[in-house]
Amino acid sequence: MSDRWLSVEEIAEYLGVSRDTVYAWIGKKDMPAHKVGRFWKFKADEVDQWVRSGKASEESDDAPSR
Repeated sequence: MSDRWLSVEEIAEYLGVSRDTVYAWIGKKDMPAHKVGRFWKFKADEVDQWVRSGKASEESDDAPSR
């Protein structure tokens, strides 16, 4: 059963980031997430593909330029 749905807490731990970062990525960087009732759920393979595509590291439009 390795293809189970992960919670925000589990995906944050999996990626080594905070829950707040996960919520920000959902809203600003189109992180693949699925709303189930009032909870966000994730598939690790979808998130892995999203990270590999570089979208997690792209600067957002509202980030200050250096």
